[in-house]
Amino acid sequence: MPTTAATDAAAPPPKKVRKREWAPRLWEGCDLFTWLRLLKDNGYAVQPPYWYIAAIVSANSVTNTVLRWCLNAAHGARVRETKLEAPIFVIGHWRTGTTLLHELLIRDTRFGFPDMQDCFNPQHALLTNQLFKRYASWLLPDKRPMDNMPFGWERPQEDEFALALLGLPSTYTDFAFPDREPKDRGALDLSGLTPKQLTHWKRVFVRFLQEVTVRIGGKRLVLKSPPHTARIPVLLDVFPDAKFVHIVRDPRAVFPSTVNLWKTLARGHGLQRPRFPGLEEKVLREFRVIYDRLEEARPLFKPGQFAELRYEELVREPVTALEQVYTTLEIDGYETVRPKIEEYQRQNANYERNKFLLTDAQQALIADRWGDVIRRYGYE
Repeated sequence: MPTTAATDAAAPPPKKVRKREWAPRLWEGCDLFTWLRLLKDNGYAVQPPYWYIAAIVSANSVTNTVLRWCLNAAHGARVRETKLEAPIFVIGHWRTGTTLLHELLIRDTRFGFPDMQDCFNPQHALLTNQLFKRYASWLLPDKRPMDNMPFGWERPQEDEFALALLGLPSTYTDFAFPDREPKDRGALDLSGLTPKQLTHWKRVFVRFLQEVTVRIGGKRLVLKSPPHTARIPVLLDVFPDAKFVHIVRDPRAVFPSTVNLWKTLARGHGLQRPRFPGLEEKVLREFRVIYDRLEEARPLFKPGQFAELRYEELVREPVTALEQVYTTLEIDGYETVRPKIEEYQRQNANYERNKFLLTDAQQALIADRWGDVIRRYGYE
């Protein structure tokens, strides 16, 4: 069948190292109540080869719950009193270059970010951050499994992982039980939450950001999470002065890369042997949710609050692209940041892109379902 190549985000060529046979599962960061709810919602459908993982997660969830109580006792008052500066949100669909954009923005040392420990161990990160970074680096692979980007406890990470582990509805819980029907269909844009649940979501989100802010010494946060692209009204309700940077990429490259992302996460963190029923439909549906909600939210932005760029421009000329972002968002001081962006560009000049193939049928499907977005951003 005829195929067309699509390239993935720039990534370094993989080193020839011994493949790691085991790594922690995401769900090991749950507390007991979140873990039990995840099991119940999915009919306790852990398959026998994964029972040992469920046992490890169960034991960890008890420990995490106790550590959360300890954190609240030791730092609760300080966290509650912490004032948050309006964050800068990096938004965009999965696999559009949000990670690269996040990495570049945090070259500015005036900004802070949630790291792997914050997001994968949110129950107790404020207590154990340095402990994990000093003694537990062996637990993690050196590279992300989907694209060979650097991986480690100190690396920037998506806050959506933390929110899922803190018990909030999230599309990320879909890959825990990849062969079952998704339980939180309205979690991506928060449309499925009741007013009470939405209030709880905001409270947990702010509390998480306060804990991260305490750790980083009060710096302004730069947050990166694709689901936030569909949540602009809620985020503006919490942070009226937040700034947003949206990165877009050719949807014909985004589709196969996102399918690969979900397959990789399901294989690495699932509790079932995945068969991926309905995976392509999930990708097609969630793409529409993200871009439809973003278009609806555009009138809400004030001048200096929203910047937009294309992935291809960022890869080709990162120094110029970032300068335009700073100018649009009315953030001063770019001249002091420019040398760090140039250095990052030099260090990563040899990154190679993963390649995927699209069949003619897939191209036709993408054009049918996403055609308006392809035309809107000039990718026709």
